[in-house]
Amino acid sequence: MSAPLVIGVPSKGRLMENAHAFFARAGITLAQGRGGRDYRGTVPELPGIEIAYLSSAEIVTQLAQGAVHFGVTGEDLVREMIADADERVVLLDGLGFGYANVVVAVPQAWIDVRTMRDLDDVATAFHARRGRRVRVATKYVNLTRAFFSRHGIADYRIVESLGATEGAPAAGTAELIVDITTTGSTLAANALKVVDDGVILRSQANLVAALAADWTADARANGRALLDRIAAERRAQSTREVRTRFPGADAELVAEAKGRFGAIAPLGGPTSSGMLTLLCPPDAVHLLATFLREQGAEHVMVAAPEYVFARENPLFDKLAARLP
Repeated sequence: MSAPLVIGVPSKGRLMENAHAFFARAGITLAQGRGGRDYRGTVPELPGIEIAYLSSAEIVTQLAQGAVHFGVTGEDLVREMIADADERVVLLDGLGFGYANVVVAVPQAWIDVRTMRDLDDVATAFHARRGRRVRVATKYVNLTRAFFSRHGIADYRIVESLGATEGAPAAGTAELIVDITTTGSTLAANALKVVDDGVILRSQANLVAALAADWTADARANGRALLDRIAAERRAQSTREVRTRFPGADAELVAEAKGRFGAIAPLGGPTSSGMLTLLCPPDAVHLLATFLREQGAEHVMVAAPEYVFARENPLFDKLAARLP
């Protein structure tokens, strides 16, 4: 019996809840046989898949080692913990939760510091005047070094933060910080401000694939089945089903609907009785319905599909293109 495909999922908190909800929308149940304390799980709909419940940092480590095939974790951790991330993993899709920006923040009292260039000037002057470099408190050491290097800033030293990073300037252990923020309220409460061009990374939770994992034929098949469901749910979110029937429904009308409203006839053209099913973007529904009624339709029905499966799967294709 071949080894299962393994997905690393956050083991607690809001990230875990959001991950469960994300998979559930795609018809994928993450089952923990012994409840919340069970660190292994299954997917009843896809028996060849196993769930590993881990911390977000552990998921990144396991992805880098190829110990899991997929992982749900923040892009900020991937970029920070895996130096050559684009060579070792594939960020398949942003999941719409876990939003946070990695930013450079300085004291509000530094009224002359608005840009990274201003910060460079202040850092150089600070070094010349005090004989030491400005201290940057952060947990994001690699991201900070790369970002400061891109801006030509060298007069600084990193103080690795083990606690609440935003409190470092007030505590006197650093002059500025690099940290994550969602609303900026915590930074403001600590009398800090984000430098105008100091957003290092706009992060969110991602579905990440490990290139070093054991992608056997079974693993690829299970991965395809998983990504088929996810892609079908994503496609449904951006689609509305429009149905009608009238004698004037013909191939020429379908072609015009496609050109004007981006509508497609996934089941082929109109039937001999004039029955027509179209898929179109949500923002084109009302215009398309008006057009169809102008052509002779008495009624136009609109529904939101739960899933729209297609032969092509951009998520799996993105992964397959990187696998040997």
